[in-house]
Amino acid sequence: MIYTVTLNPALDKTVQIPHFTIDQVNRITDIRQDAGGKGINVSKVIAQLGGTSAAVALLGGTTGTWIERSLSEQNIKVHAFDAGGQTRTNLKVVDAVSHTNTDINEPGPEVRDEQLTSILDELAGMTSAGDIVVLSGSLPRGASIDTYGRWTRRLREAGLKVFLDADGAALQAGLAEKPYYTKPNDHELSELVGRRLDTVDDIADAAAALVAEGPSTVCISMGGNGAVYVAKDQAWYAYPVRVPVGSTVGAGDSVVAAFAYAEDKGLSIEDTLRLAMATGAANVMESGTQAAPRSVVDSLLEKVQLKRLT
Repeated sequence: MIYTVTLNPALDKTVQIPHFTIDQVNRITDIRQDAGGKGINVSKVIAQLGGTSAAVALLGGTTGTWIERSLSEQNIKVHAFDAGGQTRTNLKVVDAVSHTNTDINEPGPEVRDEQLTSILDELAGMTSAGDIVVLSGSLPRGASIDTYGRWTRRLREAGLKVFLDADGAALQAGLAEKPYYTKPNDHELSELVGRRLDTVDDIADAAAALVAEGPSTVCISMGGNGAVYVAKDQAWYAYPVRVPVGSTVGAGDSVVAAFAYAEDKGLSIEDTLRLAMATGAANVMESGTQAAPRSVVDSLLEKVQLKRLT
């Protein structure tokens, strides 16, 4: 079973504004709303791939109620915990003419570490050894920076496979506790190692050093330049799949979702990488943070090219 955890969810409001201009009146030509937050995005993609997951989320107010109802309508089981305030709304401004995506994110409610510990206790109680838990996204206000570290340690010691997708100090704290899988992008990996990584070989070497210190597998997303996958005994480069871009929001989440789904189904690494790259490309073609249908993902699988590095 796959569980996704979103401690700082959001209602994602995506608007289309051609020729978006600062300090000017801008007119919206199209608008959509989606249940959002990185873990929730993962659950939505898993559902479209044909898998099953449960979304664990801090939700509050009318916005939280809307998100819970939206996920239920997509047949995603929700374990909602009271956020103690209104769930935030994030605005995504897409300018298809200038090819820009601008995010304007609210901070969300403040939480206490005792509240998060209580949620962790309940999560540990509902899961079983071998289950997958995806920890992803920003931490809510008030949460200790080592939150993902404490959660990773507790869940790993319970026999769970922890998938970690975060950045900055929250990512560093989580990596110290040896998650099963992590997916920093190339910029985040450069920050982790303290130097600029310009080539696929540079990225693969840095990812291998990361694996040697803790995570079992690392996938480095490189945006339009593909991805590098490294485990203890092998490394791969996945070439990018060129598609028309609708929105890049949630593209990384779709890759995490594909890896979690593939792990749950026991797919080979080659099939996993093909699915991950096709899923990422398919979701880039969508608007907002809606998940692409499995049929679109399948239509892109044969376009994925892989190269074994070691």
